[in-house]
Amino acid sequence: MKSNPYFYQWYYYTQSQRRGFIALIIVVLTIHLSLCLMAYYRPQVQYQDTLTSEEQQELQKEVDRLRLQAANKKDTIYPFNPNYITDFKGYVLELSVEEIDRLFAFRKKQQYINSKEDFQRVTAVSDEWMKKYSSYFVFRSPSGTQGHHTTKQYLQVKKEARPTSLILKDINQATQQSLQEIYGIGPVLAKRIIEDRDRWGGYVHQDQFKWVYGLSEQVVEKLVEQYSVLTPPKINQVDLNQAGVNELKNIPYLNYYLAREIVKYRSLHGDFVNKEQLKEIEKIPLDRIHIISLYLEIRN
Repeated sequence: MKSNPYFYQWYYYTQSQRRGFIALIIVVLTIHLSLCLMAYYRPQVQYQDTLTSEEQQELQKEVDRLRLQAANKKDTIYPFNPNYITDFKGYVLELSVEEIDRLFAFRKKQQYINSKEDFQRVTAVSDEWMKKYSSYFVFRSPSGTQGHHTTKQYLQVKKEARPTSLILKDINQATQQSLQEIYGIGPVLAKRIIEDRDRWGGYVHQDQFKWVYGLSEQVVEKLVEQYSVLTPPKINQVDLNQAGVNELKNIPYLNYYLAREIVKYRSLHGDFVNKEQLKEIEKIPLDRIHIISLYLEIRN
């Protein structure tokens, strides 16, 4: 019978070494057995994967409450003077383009709306619209008298307060001295208005008054009462579907970031079909789109 060579190798080690090997094996087996027993006898935590029917009902009630609250929530509307509704304000108030145009045409005649009836007559808005928004009307006559007046009352106030008719002056021809004649505009604000006008090569719309830093709403109203854009500057329109970032960033109220977003949108969605698509550009100032659009064109 052939001898096993491994058997002799075992006896090659000393007795103390053999005992060490055996002890190491026993320790490893003991640790392994202990871990198995700990895992087997460890208390099992019971997790509740599903909600009880009562909890589900309470959760559904809370979801329904939040949904109803969101449905009933309305954007806050502050009192406003309907004589100075802008394109963007009209868009927010759900006015159609034709209704806004009628208001603008009426205001160009240097006439003022002084009652709810006058507003509906001029713009031809529906009774439903008047019921929804007319409660927020605040009328302010050119003389500064605030309140709800009929046309007859307003004409009497205007006759007593202003013996001469109000003639609008051209903002693009105004000087710092003439602007300071308006209450609330000093040398600093007058200079700022002129600098802002020169920056864009001339104002193209009265809405640009309210974006001059430092002008309060009351001062803007007084400025609108006396100044308008009578000689708009010549605009070299830029092709919205061909212009690059460097061309677009020089357009009033755009910057490098917005110009880049316009080019990115164009590359992802194709050429612009209409200027209304500008509203989809991230962070574009929605209240200034009607000004920005004047400097753009879409060529087929």
